[in-house]
Amino acid sequence: MIVPLLLTFVLSYVLGALPFGYLVAKAKGVNILEEGSKSPGATNVKRVLGSGPGNLVFALDFLKGFVAVIFAGPIAGIIAGIPFEQFSGGENDKIVALVGAVVGHSFSAFLKFCGGKGVATAGGGLFVMMFYPSVLAIVAWVIVFYSTRYVSLASIAAALVIMITPWVFGFGSSFGIVATVLGLLVIIRHQANINRLMAGTEHRWDRK
Repeated sequence: MIVPLLLTFVLSYVLGALPFGYLVAKAKGVNILEEGSKSPGATNVKRVLGSGPGNLVFALDFLKGFVAVIFAGPIAGIIAGIPFEQFSGGENDKIVALVGAVVGHSFSAFLKFCGGKGVATAGGGLFVMMFYPSVLAIVAWVIVFYSTRYVSLASIAAALVIMITPWVFGFGSSFGIVATVLGLLVIIRHQANINRLMAGTEHRWDRK
């Protein structure tokens, strides 16, 4: 079953690599890679262009992970010639799809292997795979964001919750490991933000 898994990763990577933040900003006449934090993620789009474009990008990035986890494995099985009734659609397919989508989003081939931090895309996939941990991560994000106005700190808090709760809820070692790895990836991608938080120079979210 190696070929279907490889195809699942490739399909998910391509889906995750779609640079919605860049495309939405470009439609507004803005090169988001040259504005704000120069990230094509939803937060930078929202900061530069406002709530409408930013929320649209967040929704599209979330859907990348959501759609990949549900559809990439079965589509890969069809391409590999596996009869639908024989396709397992098991947890390995979902894990590979989620990892592929997040890697694609974070290191998009369409943007010379740069990209966003992967929070929305990981959230979309994990929402399918681990509903209750995902809800708790969203709650953590909301609480930390509205109490501090730091998007980066809220995202780090959500990543920490998603790393811990699958083990608490007994989702098994495979899901627990992938959640931990993805949480660590999100935190590592926020290293510059962490440095600014520690230095007291991180930007709070503007209420305007």
